[in-house]
Amino acid sequence: MRAALDTNRLTDLFRGDELLAERLGTCDEVWIPLIVLAEIRAGFLGGKKRNENEVLLRQLLAKSTVALLFPGRETAEQYARLFVQLKRAGTPIPDNDLWIAALCLEHDLILVTRDRHFERIPQLPCTWFAT
Repeated sequence: MRAALDTNRLTDLFRGDELLAERLGTCDEVWIPLIVLAEIRAGFLGGKKRNENEVLLRQLLAKSTVALLFPGRETAEQYARLFVQLKRAGTPIPDNDLWIAALCLEHDLILVTRDRHFERIPQLPCTWFAT
């Protein structure tokens, strides 16, 4: 399985969600969208465990199956299509999540998230890895 982590699940991982860690360990590839990296770093800056979390992030990114995922021109095209699709349906989602969805669709990734609003994008495969 090729998966991308949403910010809430990355946070869960850093908080010690062992079942999530186990399931991610079975993935062929785990991607962290740049948007998720920005959101998690903002959380670090506003939190009380910044240094501990930075260590956890470095350890995660050092794994051979984990990498950062960067947006590009095709991501912008995916974003635009999703934006119009959701606007016409009257079901918008937060902008950062729209970028994350666009990256997942562009790279054919399953999104690991707890945000149910991604269900508004039927072409986006998601898993919750419920705990």
